[in-house]
This record gives sequence, structure tokens and C-alpha cells, in this order.
Amino acid sequence: MRRTKADAEATRQKILSAAERVFYEKGVSNTTLEEIAKAAGVTRGAIYWHFANKTDLFLALHDAVPLPQEDMVAREIEAEAADTLSILEGAMGDWLDVLAADEQRQRILTIMLRTNYDGDLGEVLARQKELDEHHNVVLELAFSRALAKGQMHETWTPASATRTLHWMMLGLCTEWLLFGRTFDLTAEGREGLSRLFASFRAPAVTATAVVARL
Repeated sequence: MRRTKADAEATRQKILSAAERVFYEKGVSNTTLEEIAKAAGVTRGAIYWHFANKTDLFLALHDAVPLPQEDMVAREIEAEAADTLSILEGAMGDWLDVLAADEQRQRILTIMLRTNYDGDLGEVLARQKELDEHHNVVLELAFSRALAKGQMHETWTPASATRTLHWMMLGLCTEWLLFGRTFDLTAEGREGLSRLFASFRAPAVTATAVVARL
């Protein structure tokens, strides 16, 4: 019987789901394709039909977790009257909301944080660095626009604000995912973002924001 494209896609998704489960339980380095095939109920040949090797399979999982909505942020900050910092703060907070509610995303990000990227898996690390660099370019552009509009405190540069926000988001998610999820990611994350972005804002903008909340 000939397999349809739908059958092939269903098999691919079954393999990805099995890889996600086994990688999460055993770690990427300690997992074999044989174990993934067994968990998925397919042959190793079926895995090789869809993925060249374990690294290719891991990359497919990596790509299943998109970064915050960069295109939306990039469009919104183009508006002349846009409150650029509020747009950025909202986008980061929304991404924390998504992570807190999406168990699959939590598992995949946990796998990535636990992985030792030696050998062939260095390709995954290179892809992650490429995505991080692109993400940081979008953030730095947004902070540059905020600075040009007089919305940003003069003690910050676009580069330093970008790095600080990146480190905060990475540290927040790492702490939550790897150490027992002992705090409310959404509530405490948004509070932390609020305090950080308050330091980013120029005094006049901060005062206006406070009045608007009253």
C-alpha cells in the first residue's frame, strides 16, 4: 500500500513526539535512535526516512519553539507615536504567559538547557546562537527607536538594554524550568519586567506612565 503525504507527516510527528519524551527523560547524549524508534513504534529506517541523524531530529525539535513575536514587534515599533518600550515589555510578558501554559514548550526548552552541545550537536548550538543574534538585533533596533524618541533613560544604551533584557529572560526561564518551578513565572516574571522597564524609561515617560495608571 502506498503511503500518502498525510501518512508520512503523521509518522514524522510520531517520531518527534517520541524523541521529545525520550530526550526529556534520558537526555540527548544518552538517547539512541533505536530507543526513539521503539518509543514511536516505528523502525529505524522510518526515522532515517525523515531525519538524517539524531542531530537533524534535535534541530527539528529546536525549531518547534519559536522566539517571541519578533515580526509583530518590528511592525509595531515602526509607528511614529508608538510607545516602543511598552510594546517590548508586553511582548516579553506574553511570551512568559505562553511558556507557563505550554507543557510541550517547557519540555523542549528544558531539553535544550540540559544538553551538552559537544560534537555533532554543536550544529544545534550554532543555530541557537544565530537565532539569538537575530532576536537581539530586533531588540536593539527597538531600544534605538525608543532612545531616538526620548522615551529611554540616558543611562542606558540600546546594546546594554538588549543584553540586560536577554539575560533576565534567559535566567528567569532557566531558574523556573530547571529548579522545580518554585515560583509563579507569569506573575513574578511580569513584575520583574515592570521594574526593569521602569529603569529603561526616561523620567518624564515614567511619570506619565504612573499618572496613566491612577
